[in-house]
Amino acid sequence: MLESRADFCRFAVEIPKLLCVDLETGASIAVDGCCQTVTQIDETANDTSLVWFDAMQETLRVTTLGDIQVGQQVNIERAARFGQEIGGHELSGHIDDVATVVDITSTENNHVISLRLPSTLTAYVFNKGYLGVHGASLTVSDMNKETATFSVYLIPETLRLTNLGNFKTGDKLNIEIDRRTQIVVDTVTQYLRETGVANTG
Repeated sequence: MLESRADFCRFAVEIPKLLCVDLETGASIAVDGCCQTVTQIDETANDTSLVWFDAMQETLRVTTLGDIQVGQQVNIERAARFGQEIGGHELSGHIDDVATVVDITSTENNHVISLRLPSTLTAYVFNKGYLGVHGASLTVSDMNKETATFSVYLIPETLRLTNLGNFKTGDKLNIEIDRRTQIVVDTVTQYLRETGVANTG
Protein backbone atom coordinates (compact mmCIF):
# COMPACT_ATOMS: atom_id res chain seq x y z
CA MET A 1 0.00 0.00 0.00
CA LEU A 2 1.20 3.46 -0.88
CA GLU A 3 0.06 7.01 -0.13
CA SER A 4 2.01 9.80 -1.84
CA ARG A 5 1.69 13.52 -1.16
CA ALA A 6 3.95 16.52 -1.75
CA ASP A 7 7.36 15.75 -0.19
CA PHE A 8 5.85 12.85 1.76
CA CYS A 9 5.24 9.17 1.17
CA ARG A 10 3.47 6.72 3.49
CA PHE A 11 3.91 3.12 2.49
CA ALA A 12 3.40 -0.37 3.87
CA VAL A 13 5.55 -3.47 3.38
CA GLU A 14 4.39 -7.06 3.83
CA ILE A 15 6.96 -8.61 6.15
CA PRO A 16 6.99 -12.28 7.25
CA LYS A 17 5.70 -12.65 10.79
CA LEU A 18 8.92 -14.43 11.77
CA LEU A 19 10.75 -11.15 11.13
CA CYS A 20 8.18 -9.18 13.12
CA VAL A 21 8.62 -10.92 16.49
CA ASP A 22 8.66 -8.24 19.24
CA LEU A 23 8.41 -5.51 16.59
CA GLU A 24 6.77 -2.34 17.92
CA THR A 25 5.93 1.09 16.55
CA GLY A 26 8.94 3.37 16.87
CA ALA A 27 11.38 0.58 15.99
CA SER A 28 13.81 0.95 13.10
CA ILE A 29 13.86 -1.21 9.99
CA ALA A 30 16.08 -0.73 6.94
CA VAL A 31 14.05 -0.65 3.71
CA ASP A 32 16.35 -1.00 0.69
CA GLY A 33 19.08 0.16 3.03
CA CYS A 34 17.20 3.24 4.29
CA CYS A 35 16.64 3.38 8.05
CA GLN A 36 12.89 3.88 8.54
CA THR A 37 10.74 4.18 11.65
CA VAL A 38 7.81 1.81 12.05
CA THR A 39 4.65 3.92 12.38
CA GLN A 40 1.96 1.22 12.35
CA ILE A 41 1.67 -2.57 12.32
CA ASP A 42 -1.40 -4.29 10.87
CA GLU A 43 -1.82 -8.00 11.38
CA THR A 44 -3.04 -9.99 8.38
CA ALA A 45 -4.76 -13.37 7.99
CA ASN A 46 -1.72 -14.92 6.34
CA ASP A 47 1.89 -15.35 7.50
CA THR A 48 2.84 -11.68 7.03
CA SER A 49 2.33 -8.40 8.86
CA LEU A 50 1.67 -5.10 7.12
CA VAL A 51 4.28 -2.66 8.46
CA TRP A 52 3.90 1.06 7.73
CA PHE A 53 6.58 3.73 7.30
CA ASP A 54 6.65 7.49 6.60
CA ALA A 55 9.31 8.78 4.20
CA MET A 56 9.89 12.52 4.52
CA GLN A 57 11.26 15.13 2.11
CA GLU A 58 15.00 14.55 2.70
CA THR A 59 14.63 10.77 2.48
CA LEU A 60 12.73 11.10 -0.79
CA ARG A 61 15.40 13.47 -2.15
CA VAL A 62 18.44 11.33 -1.33
CA THR A 63 17.11 7.77 -1.79
CA THR A 64 15.03 5.67 -4.16
CA LEU A 65 12.05 5.50 -1.80
CA GLY A 66 10.36 8.31 -3.70
CA ASP A 67 10.07 5.97 -6.68
CA ILE A 68 8.73 2.96 -4.78
CA GLN A 69 5.80 1.21 -6.44
CA VAL A 70 3.03 -1.09 -5.21
CA GLY A 71 4.10 -4.71 -5.70
CA GLN A 72 7.79 -3.89 -5.76
CA GLN A 73 10.14 -6.13 -3.77
CA VAL A 74 12.30 -4.37 -1.20
CA ASN A 75 15.17 -5.49 1.02
CA ILE A 76 14.31 -5.61 4.72
CA GLU A 77 16.64 -5.74 7.73
CA ARG A 78 15.76 -5.44 11.40
CA ALA A 79 17.98 -3.34 13.65
CA ALA A 80 20.77 -5.29 15.36
CA ARG A 81 20.27 -6.10 19.02
CA PHE A 82 22.87 -5.90 21.77
CA GLY A 83 24.82 -9.15 21.99
CA GLN A 84 23.69 -10.29 18.55
CA GLU A 85 26.31 -11.58 16.11
CA ILE A 86 27.05 -9.03 13.39
CA GLY A 87 27.62 -10.72 10.04
CA GLY A 88 29.33 -8.70 7.31
CA HIS A 89 30.06 -5.00 7.66
CA GLU A 90 28.37 -2.52 9.96
CA LEU A 91 25.71 -0.35 8.29
CA SER A 92 23.72 2.51 9.79
CA GLY A 93 20.95 2.82 7.22
CA HIS A 94 21.82 6.48 6.57
CA ILE A 95 21.92 6.75 2.79
CA ASP A 96 24.39 9.19 1.20
CA ASP A 97 23.11 9.18 -2.38
CA VAL A 98 22.15 6.88 -5.23
CA ALA A 99 24.34 5.21 -7.85
CA THR A 100 23.28 4.35 -11.39
CA VAL A 101 23.57 0.84 -12.82
CA VAL A 102 25.75 1.12 -15.95
CA ASP A 103 26.30 -2.55 -16.76
CA ILE A 104 25.21 -6.02 -15.66
CA THR A 105 27.08 -9.21 -16.49
CA SER A 106 25.30 -12.42 -15.58
CA THR A 107 26.66 -15.90 -16.25
CA GLU A 108 25.95 -19.33 -14.84
CA ASN A 109 28.13 -18.73 -11.79
CA ASN A 110 28.54 -14.95 -11.55
CA HIS A 111 26.37 -11.84 -11.38
CA VAL A 112 28.28 -8.57 -11.63
CA ILE A 113 26.68 -5.14 -11.30
CA SER A 114 28.67 -2.07 -12.34
CA LEU A 115 27.54 1.29 -11.00
CA ARG A 116 28.43 4.96 -11.42
CA LEU A 117 28.73 7.03 -8.24
CA PRO A 118 28.04 10.73 -7.79
CA SER A 119 31.38 12.57 -7.90
CA THR A 120 30.89 13.67 -4.28
CA LEU A 121 31.37 10.09 -3.06
CA THR A 122 34.34 8.84 -5.07
CA ALA A 123 36.92 10.01 -2.51
CA TYR A 124 35.49 7.53 0.01
CA VAL A 125 35.41 4.43 -2.19
CA PHE A 126 38.39 2.11 -2.60
CA ASN A 127 39.01 -1.34 -4.04
CA LYS A 128 38.49 -4.03 -1.39
CA GLY A 129 36.63 -1.54 0.77
CA TYR A 130 32.90 -1.88 1.21
CA LEU A 131 29.64 -0.06 0.63
CA GLY A 132 26.03 -0.53 1.53
CA VAL A 133 24.25 -1.09 -1.81
CA HIS A 134 20.47 -1.09 -1.40
CA GLY A 135 21.04 -2.34 2.15
CA ALA A 136 23.45 -5.15 1.25
CA SER A 137 27.00 -4.88 2.55
CA LEU A 138 29.21 -5.52 -0.48
CA THR A 139 32.91 -5.45 -1.30
CA VAL A 140 34.06 -2.86 -3.86
CA SER A 141 35.85 -4.13 -6.98
CA ASP A 142 37.16 -2.49 -10.16
CA MET A 143 36.94 1.04 -8.71
CA ASN A 144 37.82 3.64 -11.34
CA LYS A 145 38.14 7.12 -9.85
CA GLU A 146 38.24 8.79 -13.27
CA THR A 147 34.91 7.39 -14.39
CA ALA A 148 33.46 7.13 -10.84
CA THR A 149 32.50 3.54 -11.54
CA PHE A 150 32.87 0.34 -9.55
CA SER A 151 31.55 -3.21 -9.57
CA VAL A 152 30.08 -5.62 -7.05
CA TYR A 153 30.20 -9.39 -7.48
CA LEU A 154 27.11 -11.12 -6.11
CA ILE A 155 27.12 -14.69 -4.84
CA PRO A 156 23.99 -16.85 -5.31
CA GLU A 157 23.02 -16.44 -1.63
CA THR A 158 23.00 -12.65 -1.96
CA LEU A 159 20.82 -12.93 -5.05
CA ARG A 160 18.47 -15.30 -3.21
CA LEU A 161 18.03 -13.07 -0.15
CA THR A 162 17.89 -9.64 -1.83
CA ASN A 163 16.28 -7.86 -4.77
CA LEU A 164 19.65 -7.07 -6.39
CA GLY A 165 19.05 -9.55 -9.19
CA ASN A 166 15.98 -7.59 -10.34
CA PHE A 167 17.71 -4.44 -11.56
CA LYS A 168 18.65 -3.37 -15.07
CA THR A 169 20.90 -0.77 -16.68
CA GLY A 170 19.79 2.75 -15.78
CA ASP A 171 18.20 1.82 -12.45
CA LYS A 172 19.20 3.65 -9.26
CA LEU A 173 20.46 1.96 -6.09
CA ASN A 174 20.86 3.43 -2.62
CA ILE A 175 24.47 3.89 -1.48
CA GLU A 176 25.83 4.13 2.06
CA ILE A 177 29.57 4.75 2.33
CA ASP A 178 31.69 3.41 5.15
CA ARG A 179 31.60 6.02 7.93
CA ARG A 180 35.07 5.14 9.24
CA THR A 181 36.56 5.61 5.79
CA GLN A 182 34.74 8.92 5.47
CA ILE A 183 36.10 10.14 8.80
CA VAL A 184 39.68 9.22 7.93
CA VAL A 185 39.53 10.79 4.45
CA ASP A 186 37.88 14.00 5.71
CA THR A 187 40.29 14.31 8.66
CA VAL A 188 43.39 13.86 6.51
CA THR A 189 42.03 16.22 3.84
CA GLN A 190 41.26 18.89 6.44
CA TYR A 191 44.69 18.51 8.04
CA LEU A 192 46.48 18.87 4.71
CA ARG A 193 44.38 21.91 3.85
CA GLU A 194 45.05 23.62 7.20
CA THR A 195 48.80 22.90 7.15
CA GLY A 196 49.20 23.86 3.52
CA VAL A 197 50.77 20.51 2.67
CA ALA A 198 48.24 19.92 -0.07
CA ASN A 199 49.49 23.06 -1.88
CA THR A 200 53.17 22.13 -1.94
CA GLY A 201 55.07 20.25 -4.62
